[in-house]
Amino acid sequence: MEQRSFGDINGFRRQEKVTRRERFLEEMERVMPWKRLEARIAPVYPVAGNGRRPYPLATMLRIHLMQQWFGYSDAAMEDALHETPLLRKFSGLDAGADCMPDETTILNFRHLLEQNHLAETLFGEVVALLTERGFILRQGTIVDATLIAASPSTKNHDRKRDLDMTSSKKGNDWHFGMKAHIGVDTAQGLVHTVEGTTGKISDYAMGDTLLHGDEETAHGDRGYHNKTRTADAPRDAEAASPHWYVPFKRAAGADTTDEEKRVNRLLAGIRAAVEHPFRILKCQFGYRKVRYRGLFKNEQHLFILFALTNIYQARHLLMETG
Repeated sequence: MEQRSFGDINGFRRQEKVTRRERFLEEMERVMPWKRLEARIAPVYPVAGNGRRPYPLATMLRIHLMQQWFGYSDAAMEDALHETPLLRKFSGLDAGADCMPDETTILNFRHLLEQNHLAETLFGEVVALLTERGFILRQGTIVDATLIAASPSTKNHDRKRDLDMTSSKKGNDWHFGMKAHIGVDTAQGLVHTVEGTTGKISDYAMGDTLLHGDEETAHGDRGYHNKTRTADAPRDAEAASPHWYVPFKRAAGADTTDEEKRVNRLLAGIRAAVEHPFRILKCQFGYRKVRYRGLFKNEQHLFILFALTNIYQARHLLMETG
């Protein structure tokens, strides 16, 4: 067998290359509000002296977030920590001095967040940070929803589909799963409200729930339309509700006017911002299918994912402002 060089050891490689994953983690290291997030978890996190010594909170939080960024299961995350020096470095673990957390430890940390509803708290902390920095201005909201598929299989212990998931029709196709409803600020397209529902809940029913109450305008597609939610609907200047802008639809047997087409194009350009968080969620983080059974666990998962989506989307702004 040919003797190997020091090339497999970090720092001795002949050709150094900063990989995309390494660059991504460097950016997240800089922009994540680590201290603020840890402060929210610390009151319920185990302390030394009450049984087995826990891993540092910072380490477990970073491992949990890497699961969301890279789509690792608990077992795959454990393996990745053993196999990949880059992930160990980001977690603050040393293979020569530390034991790697096993999949049960990783699972228990997620359960800790779920039991204390901390995923929603962490999402709120990220929104608060972005609001303080002036990236969320709260003057207008764009609302939309996306379908997240769930397994329709009945090959399980109960011989039933997930009872919290239902079917929804989009176009001519039926989709089984849940819906992620979001409210996005019009300034930078950052998510300020998240709601998870079963698939059959209509977009219209969630329209007002996705508003924070301080906005002057609200934008949605035709799924949110009613007689008061149109661009030309009269509005009381003293009304507490925002002015809704929903695109025009052609009447049966007629076409939209040139003015209505112009307004629709303008509204479509504004509403496009709501699609960017969905792109990051599904394409960047690979979240196209629910990971757990039951609505609660998956909704908690959505809060974490959209918190990370906000940070990823605003990372350049956060780096520029320190």
